[in-house]
Amino acid sequence: MSEQLEADTETMTVVADDTPLKIAVISALREIFDPEIPVNVYDLGLIYGVEIDENGRVAISMTLTSPACPVAGSLPGEIESRVVAVDGVSSAWVEIVWDPPWGPELMSEEARLTLGFF
Repeated sequence: MSEQLEADTETMTVVADDTPLKIAVISALREIFDPEIPVNVYDLGLIYGVEIDENGRVAISMTLTSPACPVAGSLPGEIESRVVAVDGVSSAWVEIVWDPPWGPELMSEEARLTLGFF
């Protein structure tokens, strides 16, 4: 991501959460899987936030299951590529955050059932 886009995300005017574009972005995120876990990154609870402004710029905050995750170097780039391919998205930026730390309680109910967490 360019430094300009990163700087611009600090002043983004975010659009409503239920827009067709946000629904499409989340749908794209649900097509990206952690290679070690058979659950998509969204339902796995790795995506902490998706913000979209009126210009179609998307800022995503996410975490990984651990700092030593083998896809730490490639997963954020894959997410950016998939999201920017969504019709109506002009750019995408992923920020990795570690707070709060990821835990199984962040998974969707469907993901917990798939992985046997009850």
